[in-house]
Amino acid sequence: MTSSFLILTRSGQKNINVEPGTSAYFVGANGGGKTRLAVRIEEQLGEKCHRISAHRALNLNPAVAKIGEDNALLGLRYGYTPKPLNSALPHLTLRLNNRWQQKAATNLLNDYDFLIQALFAEQSNTALGTHKNARAQNGIPAKQTKFEWLEEIWERLLPHRKLNISGDNITVKTTDSTSDYSAADMSDGERSVFYLIGQTLMAVQGSLLIFDEPELHIHRSIVAALWDELEAARPDCGMAIISHDLEFIASRKGQKFILRAYHPDTGWEIDDIPEDAGFSEEIATLILGSRKPILFVEGGNCSLDKAVFRACYPDWTVIPRGSCEEVLHAVVTMRANQMLTRVHCVGLIDADGYSEEEIQIFQAKGVEILPVSEIENLFLLPEVVEAIAKSEGYNQDDVRQKITQVHAELFSHAAESKNKDAVILRYCRRRIDRALKKIDLSNASDVNNLSRVYKEKTGSLDISTLARNADDAIQKAISEKNVAELLRWYDNKGILTLVAKVKGTTKDKFEQWVVRIMRSNTDLAVANAVKSKLPILQTR
Repeated sequence: MTSSFLILTRSGQKNINVEPGTSAYFVGANGGGKTRLAVRIEEQLGEKCHRISAHRALNLNPAVAKIGEDNALLGLRYGYTPKPLNSALPHLTLRLNNRWQQKAATNLLNDYDFLIQALFAEQSNTALGTHKNARAQNGIPAKQTKFEWLEEIWERLLPHRKLNISGDNITVKTTDSTSDYSAADMSDGERSVFYLIGQTLMAVQGSLLIFDEPELHIHRSIVAALWDELEAARPDCGMAIISHDLEFIASRKGQKFILRAYHPDTGWEIDDIPEDAGFSEEIATLILGSRKPILFVEGGNCSLDKAVFRACYPDWTVIPRGSCEEVLHAVVTMRANQMLTRVHCVGLIDADGYSEEEIQIFQAKGVEILPVSEIENLFLLPEVVEAIAKSEGYNQDDVRQKITQVHAELFSHAAESKNKDAVILRYCRRRIDRALKKIDLSNASDVNNLSRVYKEKTGSLDISTLARNADDAIQKAISEKNVAELLRWYDNKGILTLVAKVKGTTKDKFEQWVVRIMRSNTDLAVANAVKSKLPILQTR
């Protein structure tokens, strides 16, 4: 049966339907009202749902007293066993009083004992039925117990561990050992996996399972596999998963929503995650979840890149997008997409020897240009080298000497034919790649026409001229001792070694130091020197 519930928003009630065998995913930052939403869904669906709180105890006690299955399930679902004598209160009121202690959003859920009791009781009753059928020789096959089912799933997820479940105890053994240890001594992650599987298997037929932050204590490498198993195990149930883990939510299939904020009077600010926004689901999720403007940058998830951009643009959500073309595409797509227009965005790309005309075209589309060809080059600019030298305690004369030494070695490095030729070759390749990506052959009517159009489009690409222009620019910068101009063209990550010498360290350790000070703001002079060389971005 479909599970339906309403979410209060400023514009009215938003209806969510979760079909059996499907999941609805909600992602939001702290303060986004995730737990309040879980409570609200439980209040609406009542006995047709089962909520697992983010605040949950994971004390697994295999020696807990064994009780009857009906009472164990009462404890698991409502928090009491048996039902209080002469109580006229409905189960849902008793659940609020006992399971949640009148604090549905904040109470620590402590129902692991009830889960273990329910699993043992179900095992006992199922085994007894199997025994009776065997004695009666009626040909009815043995029924799998929930414990056996749990064991199969748990061992697929954790193949280096094996559960041993008897009639009254649970032990664990590693695959390379012959000795067991008590399930009470399992790690937090192992107990959490056990708990979530058990809760899923013991849920009422056709109910909605609500999981608040299910990824807690579980290694990221198995979270997705765990959820594949749980969804497959209960095709009769729907699931509502509420999390702050962007990567986990982006990896799943199903309805997805962003919880932007929660206001007690007006409800939630909630958005669907669009499937056709021109971004991967993870990027779309991150964009929609951001309360800051978006800065798309060239490059990947390098720690140095991220540390510099996030420190220098703290009021922006920084998203690496790979190449220059991908940054431009992201900015144009986001600005054109009506669902995303309330979030402002700009792009920031490497200098790469762009002409003034090209720079103006980029800026008109919302993309700014770095003053250097790659992020590492920022640390060789005179003002930044000066700040680094001063942070090392050098006096003014020594600071000037350090700057002169770094730049003398930079010009010498760039003047070497093999280094310069490699830079020019990379530049030409990028220009060719960029030109080829712009070629539109969609209107070619046949193969001959396609060949003609291709030749026309590529014929204007003069590689010799590209190489000569790059060579001339580099040679001119060297001859004029123009550090800033050289660093617009010269992309060679090895030159970071030159400034690392100012600190008397290696390139790798220098990068680690930069990441550390940029993240922690422990050397404001260096950070401010870097910031001063970057474009000023308008938030609107």
